[in-house]
Amino acid sequence: MELKRVVITGLGALTPIGNTFSEYWEGLINGVSGAAPITLFDASLFKTQFACEVKNFDPLDHYDRKEARKMDRCGQLGIVAAREAVAHSQLLDAKPDKGRVGVIWGSGIGGLTTFEQEVTSYVKGNGIPRFNPFFIPKMIADITPGLISMEYGFMGPNYTTVSACASSSNALIDAYNLLRLGKADAIITGGSEAAVTAAGVGGFNALHAMSTRNDDPKSASRPFDKGRDGFVLGEGAGAMVLEELEHALKRGATIYAEVVGGGLSADAYHMTAPHPEGLGVYRVMKNALEDAEITADKIDHINMHATSTPLGDIAEPKAVVDLFGDHAKNIQINGTKSMTGHLLGAAGAVEGIATVAAIYNSLVPPTINLHEKDEEVPDLNYTFNKAVEKDIEYAMSNTFGFGGHNACVLFKKY
Repeated sequence: MELKRVVITGLGALTPIGNTFSEYWEGLINGVSGAAPITLFDASLFKTQFACEVKNFDPLDHYDRKEARKMDRCGQLGIVAAREAVAHSQLLDAKPDKGRVGVIWGSGIGGLTTFEQEVTSYVKGNGIPRFNPFFIPKMIADITPGLISMEYGFMGPNYTTVSACASSSNALIDAYNLLRLGKADAIITGGSEAAVTAAGVGGFNALHAMSTRNDDPKSASRPFDKGRDGFVLGEGAGAMVLEELEHALKRGATIYAEVVGGGLSADAYHMTAPHPEGLGVYRVMKNALEDAEITADKIDHINMHATSTPLGDIAEPKAVVDLFGDHAKNIQINGTKSMTGHLLGAAGAVEGIATVAAIYNSLVPPTINLHEKDEEVPDLNYTFNKAVEKDIEYAMSNTFGFGGHNACVLFKKY
């Protein structure tokens, strides 16, 4: 069976540094930090009092009041990003067979705000079980792709992938595989997350995973910097329209890049820490190269997972050096979480979009907030503090999640 080619024809983003794809891209190339004091709840007693929230988002700008109340913030953000991607692709203008258009979405946590509110109300109500009838539908992680399919009548493959912070990269890889197998003509894929809540911040604080740089939030996410002290929690959504090449060409779609490979692996090491030698990271990138049937020297750019944690920011570059050898220093590397924070299950989607835009515009966004590079981090080309022009043929986007889940998506200039 001959596998079909898969291309990207639409992009949508709702992020801490821009509420549309174009705003997000402008924020990236200009090195804007999305970190600021938390406004979504009173964080004054928490170890971390800042996050990368989506700014100026009012659900009532996008939904009527009754509709908005039926959705958790995670779903609200996701549907807005998906709407932009679908409109951007002009897919509906071609009147596609909706039975062959799917939605595959990623979310690591899902409706955490709803879960927290409902359980808190139950406790405050002296244990009287008065739950909102929409509690479960709002909370479950798979509701977003269901709602997107209902909005458009898309009846193709529809589900959510859950692999912690690798979730939306897993969704993208699943969408790619289904399309190249001919199981659909187009799939809306991406991810959303809205975990800037008391439970989210408190939980990650208890793990000592997040930065506590409350005196300087904007520079708190600092991948590869000697003074990094943990990740900055972010929220938002990213969406792409993936399409079988012939279907896209037939309708005259604009093509932003091609998806040519996907790698998956496990660290098999620790619940929350990466393998110190980056063995799972090495394997996931190698698997992506083998899937795309290209050699390591073809890679021009890597959008790293680069969360600004002490261990992860050493293990990932080590794996790059081990896999790419002498070519490693020719690769333009960046860590866009320095600007967006860590969007957990939505990270792969928003960073995949950044990678596609870098290919399309021949411009690699910076890794901001470098003050002093950690001497334990291998010397590579990290695109510190300023965007760099570069012609990119092949690029990777890495995302890794608690539990040792690793995903790598490989894109190519079309």
